[in-house]
Amino acid sequence: MGFTIFLVVLYWLKTLFAYFFKFDLDFDNSFQVFLAIFNPISSTLLLIGLALYIKNTKVYYIFSLVIYSALTFWLFSNSTYFGEFTDFVTLNTLMASGKVSAGLGESAANLFNLTDLFFIIDFVLIAFLMIKKIIRFDKRPFNKRASFAITSVSVLAFTVNLFLAEIDRPELLTRGFSNTYVVRYLGIVPFTMYDAINTYKTNQVRKEAKPTDVNEVETYITENYAAPNPDTYGIAKGRNVIYIHLESFQQFVINYKLKITDEETEAETEYEVTPFLNTLFSSKETFAFDNFFHQVKAGKTSDAETLMEDSFFGLPQGSFFVNNGGKNTLQAAPDILAQTGGYTSAVFHGNVKSFWNRNEAYKHLGYDYFFDQTYFDVDKSNSFQYGLHDKYMFGDSIEYFEHLQQPFYTKFITVSNHYPYVEFEGDEAGFPLANTDDDTINGYFATANYMDTSVREFFDYLKASDIYKNSIIVLYGDHYGISNSRNPNLAELLGKDKETWSNYDNAMLQRVPYMVVVPGMDKGYVNHTYGGEVDNLPTLLHLLGIDNSKYPEIGQDLLSPNRRNLLTMRTTDNWVDSVLTSYAGRIYKTETGEEITNPDPETQKRIDDNNAQSEAQLKISDAITTGDLIRFWADDGLKALDPSKYSYNNGLEKAKAIEKKLGDKSTSIFSQNGNKSTKKLWKTQTYQELNPEPEPENSDVSSSISSSKK
Repeated sequence: MGFTIFLVVLYWLKTLFAYFFKFDLDFDNSFQVFLAIFNPISSTLLLIGLALYIKNTKVYYIFSLVIYSALTFWLFSNSTYFGEFTDFVTLNTLMASGKVSAGLGESAANLFNLTDLFFIIDFVLIAFLMIKKIIRFDKRPFNKRASFAITSVSVLAFTVNLFLAEIDRPELLTRGFSNTYVVRYLGIVPFTMYDAINTYKTNQVRKEAKPTDVNEVETYITENYAAPNPDTYGIAKGRNVIYIHLESFQQFVINYKLKITDEETEAETEYEVTPFLNTLFSSKETFAFDNFFHQVKAGKTSDAETLMEDSFFGLPQGSFFVNNGGKNTLQAAPDILAQTGGYTSAVFHGNVKSFWNRNEAYKHLGYDYFFDQTYFDVDKSNSFQYGLHDKYMFGDSIEYFEHLQQPFYTKFITVSNHYPYVEFEGDEAGFPLANTDDDTINGYFATANYMDTSVREFFDYLKASDIYKNSIIVLYGDHYGISNSRNPNLAELLGKDKETWSNYDNAMLQRVPYMVVVPGMDKGYVNHTYGGEVDNLPTLLHLLGIDNSKYPEIGQDLLSPNRRNLLTMRTTDNWVDSVLTSYAGRIYKTETGEEITNPDPETQKRIDDNNAQSEAQLKISDAITTGDLIRFWADDGLKALDPSKYSYNNGLEKAKAIEKKLGDKSTSIFSQNGNKSTKKLWKTQTYQELNPEPEPENSDVSSSISSSKK
């Protein structure tokens, strides 16, 4: 019994270490802190206490240590996962691990730090105490009644824990506020069990879904449809569509200048992080949105793709691409444009095709081509663990891009601005690092600057190849780059106080850039409406002059005068509108960030209405995804897609074969350029070439360069 209690105490201490130093459980009061201190005891005693039922004492010691090791591994895994994803490991995450693990090895190593030794140092202590025989093996079998008593005590303790949790947060398990809430009140192990039960229920929903279940979805979409703005409807009709997926890029970087102080002279220099994207954001050719939020959860980048191209949310846990993308019936942008406008579709991405299960999910979206890492010349000099660096990806994509038949729908996925924001070396080095206590934040601005240059070079190519003027270009940040757990270290760079950083500040940092560039247009402006990635598809289709009123899309046209101007996040009761912000269980004034603790009746009504609208949107989205309800969708003029007809091997050969078959009727860039490649139109420069070291002040060359720059 003493050894069992010893292990329980050790694991309890490790859990508290994780709660208060690794997780961000956002305690509101001392009662919640008390529950967090109390909650590890019941589940730990229950699991480790199972070994007490074993009569063979030698097996007991082995079994108890195995359970203890498994609990430690699970706690450490959640600690590491939370540091990057600000969430806990779920069953869907585990089931998807084989399909998202590619390229993660180095990233996982970067997540490890010295404080993580606290999770394993106790094993050294246990071994030492056993060797010194301070821990002595007791050969007497434990009394079965006593074993049952230990189990009963642990179950009773959990029951008390749950009762106290319901006092502070009613309907904790029935409403599913957030994973953080469950861990904060009940602990890691109960959360895992809770998640497993929910996952099972979700899988059962798909099996039990009926054609009549789609009626509620159709009603919601009809009632929430936002008619297009007549001034913008169809202004890009028939144009090529080009998506540029800006990895981990947040809105605060737009027009941001990083201030660097010289330690010797104390002179301060400002460095514009994304000069080209800043220009695009304020261009008259661009519909730009400064209150556009990501709406992803654990699926992160893949969730963003789901939201942008399907107009519904990812799953409550795990990635839709991984868990449902390869089996659900979808009606996504590539398929819609293929059937309504004869579009050819392709994705360009310098990572392996199995990452996020894209090689299967893209077939269900209707993508004709997927040019992944196997199509590019990738080595250590031009890539990192997440794939080919952006300049190489854009430049090398031209070989395939120029052979697509127009009009085309294409997506270019950048990766260089991805965690851990590794500092560039050689000729790409030079953009200064920020000076904070967090290396991740310090490198973020340099990689964002590299991505900005890459995008500019691609735009230059589009203009030089004469494709720009007949295209519509959508640029979007997929999700946060700096996680909530790191945000306080970012505070000073944003002119805020680290000590007073709040969940309002975290909420505002969920904004990401969204720009729709329509070359030749002069109606562009910065739109302040509140929306998110789920609204992209309706917005795009209306600009292309396509009626989407009968399609299963739960977003709204951001340019519509009738849109709701409310942003719903993936977590229940997290939303933002022009007046109020609800985030992590707190209410704030959106304009000032002032917290509202005692709302007046009018404010409470607005809160209730927004909660209801957000909950309804998430409910409908989850009904679509978990029930695979699009398979029952009514006739809207689109034929059912057959994923088995798609293959992503030999993409270039297929595109060239189509060119040859069409002959003079081929509309590819290559054909329209007299059957000559446009690759030579691609121009690239390193950071050092763009920012050469100044010559000595007394040289004639220096004077000439200085004059030229002016």
